[in-house]
Amino acid sequence: MAVRIVRQPKKIVLLGAASSAAALSAGHERAPAALRAAGLVARLENAGFEVVDAGDIATKIYRPDEEHPRARNFPAVLEVLHDLRPRVEAAIKSGALPVVIGGDGIVVLAILAGARRYYRSVGLVYMDSDADLNTPATSASGSVDGMVISHIVGRGAAEMVRFWGEPPLVREPDILLFGANRMDLSEEQYLARSPMPRHLASEISARGGAVVAEQAAERAHAGQREFILHFNVDVISGREFPATNYPALDAISLADARAAFAVFAKQPQLVGINVSAYNPALDPDGSYGKLVVDLIVDALEARLAPPPEKPAEPAAATESATAVSTSNEPAPAAGSAVAEASAEEPSPAETPSAESNTP
Repeated sequence: MAVRIVRQPKKIVLLGAASSAAALSAGHERAPAALRAAGLVARLENAGFEVVDAGDIATKIYRPDEEHPRARNFPAVLEVLHDLRPRVEAAIKSGALPVVIGGDGIVVLAILAGARRYYRSVGLVYMDSDADLNTPATSASGSVDGMVISHIVGRGAAEMVRFWGEPPLVREPDILLFGANRMDLSEEQYLARSPMPRHLASEISARGGAVVAEQAAERAHAGQREFILHFNVDVISGREFPATNYPALDAISLADARAAFAVFAKQPQLVGINVSAYNPALDPDGSYGKLVVDLIVDALEARLAPPPEKPAEPAAATESATAVSTSNEPAPAAGSAVAEASAEEPSPAETPSAESNTP
């Protein structure tokens, strides 16, 4: 039987992805503890949310890995994904919004897979300075985090692709790249042929984060498809946010990142958030951790705001509509939090490959 997910706008499940295994240096694994210490839970509760802090997955720290030079540390990364995925599934089934803090960007695969347990087709908004379209064949570093989108669309490391079982995890037209500003030649060449929508940093800086995000959200999802929001803090200019391993000086401004994050976070079809790549080791006084908390809380607060009132219809039009309507059923409210999951809930014996992947 189909599983009915009743989304509860005020309920958040906080999950820590304490891992730097997919990066090329340690530090990311400390982000969940640092953001909690910066007051994330209390700030969310004061904003009006009911927060369930579900703790962290088992900590995984980057280790040099010459045995797998084309996809470093992938066994540890797979352990991270398999640890996080069922926790995301449980959060979504409860009607809560899972907010995953970390940590490696690769964990978005587990969040997407958790959402796909209950929704047939899920989109992705990818706020990141990198397109992450490398593959083991094209990557000079072997960083699994530099291949995230390739894993998702089914062309990355075979071990990561098999994590889902029926690639792609998300179709290319349903992935929105937002804020990319640095790409290898092979990534540029692939993206030139791809139907993947994208708004590069140069466009966002010229037009404004809120404007581009509003148009992108409407065009990409039109309020119909559930989606996951990935926010890598390196999408913010390194001049304003240096507490990440690979800051990008040509990234978008903090103001544009904040505005765009809020636009995507308020969309009613959002079913999960991933905030990644904050490194507390590069933030001695904790000021940038507090900034990340501000970004998360400010963006999510918009979800609790009542929808704007629609202008009253002319009297004649209202009377006509009343005369035509004969149904005793109330009309569904716009942006309803009730969603009928389109995929059947698999039995415990089933594997991910048995799940529907019909777009």
